[in-house]
Amino acid sequence: MIGTVRIELRKGVSAKHGMTPLSLIYSLEGARKRYSLNLNIYPEYWEQKQQLAVFIPVKDARKLLPAIPVNHLLTEVEIKDINKEIGKLKQCISEIEDKFKANKKPFSSDMVINELLASQGQVTKKEEPTGFVFDFMDQYIKDHEATRQKGSLSVYKSVKNHLEAYQYATGHKVTFETIDYIFFQKFQTFLIKRTKSDKAGNISPMLNNTTIAKALSTLKTFLGYARKSGIKVNGTYKDFEIKKQSLEVIALDQDEFDAILNKDFNGNARLEKARDLLIFSCTTGLRVSDMLQLRREHINNNTITLKVTKTKQDLSIPLNVISAGILDKYKEHHRPLPMISSQNLNYYVKEIAELCGINQPIEIVRFSGTKRIVKVYQKHELIKIHTGRKTFATLSLEKGMSAEEVMKIGGWEDYQSFKRYVNITEKRKKVVMEQAWGAPVHLKVV
Repeated sequence: MIGTVRIELRKGVSAKHGMTPLSLIYSLEGARKRYSLNLNIYPEYWEQKQQLAVFIPVKDARKLLPAIPVNHLLTEVEIKDINKEIGKLKQCISEIEDKFKANKKPFSSDMVINELLASQGQVTKKEEPTGFVFDFMDQYIKDHEATRQKGSLSVYKSVKNHLEAYQYATGHKVTFETIDYIFFQKFQTFLIKRTKSDKAGNISPMLNNTTIAKALSTLKTFLGYARKSGIKVNGTYKDFEIKKQSLEVIALDQDEFDAILNKDFNGNARLEKARDLLIFSCTTGLRVSDMLQLRREHINNNTITLKVTKTKQDLSIPLNVISAGILDKYKEHHRPLPMISSQNLNYYVKEIAELCGINQPIEIVRFSGTKRIVKVYQKHELIKIHTGRKTFATLSLEKGMSAEEVMKIGGWEDYQSFKRYVNITEKRKKVVMEQAWGAPVHLKVV
């Protein structure tokens, strides 16, 4: 005695996104019993005669199902999972029948299906909900709004947008299980090939390799967070190596710093305030977010003591003659420093640098895939308020401070993150040599 198994579409029953549920029909000696598979499929993907789900390429599927969004179409992996699940259930039914036969116990269709129901926890795979990765990313961003900088979280929003675009373009569902080593390779290629067009119709790469590396690194960080949150992720993503390009360090040299420090703006309060903020950053290493949060209570005994907005670490910065002079300039004001938004401040410091003649041509090289993209700028175009922090590192080293001392004052936590800001100049070499061994006397050439 052996039963027959057949899989059918439950016509007239609608599931999520307009799919149709699949049912297993078990028949034995004329008695039929239905078992819900907890699997949904569009009828166009089901081959009733072969009793199998069949994959339809995205291009063809869009013609067959024009009303269905691309990210709801079934991927080849999902089709294989459906067939695998059906195969497991058929195998389980066969084992249940064999068990009854081995015990010489008569059985009915009800008995077989009841046994199947009892064992369904072992044979039914819990499917990751559609869009779960994106929903989890949204929740991650929401949960960290109070503890992370807005700019930092914007990177996660950008990565989410790239993942959604990848899923739409390829038709491959993005899940925690499918984000593996191979996924990272394909996703990187997708990001390299993403393009944008200007009003004239010119096509150019949307992202350079530096931005792509940041996106991939952020995705790795997110997967690590998901794993620690108890979500099962595919661990092979850890083997994917991200190649990062060394970036140019744009900092002011001593002559440029002096030119800005001593510039007379003829009563232009806007530029004067912006100059003071830039110089204050150059002489303390403070980020703009920390200059804008600075209060009178943070300043005692010629020392600034505060908790860094970005890293939440405690920082103690001794004042010097220049930084103390700027604070003294605004001593009658409610706040220690003038308030200017970061966006406007970046515009103003570029204008200041141009007025001070900081026009040295600088070549910026980026790569998009293997394509080398070269642009030449005048240095004032590259000056931002964050240039102050880089300048603090560079000039402090040139003035003889050790790397450890600069890191401690500026709040760099490890040398790996600090060294990209440091421009070891020929002047720096001369300074440290003379400090260590003494300045040479002028030799007469005979």
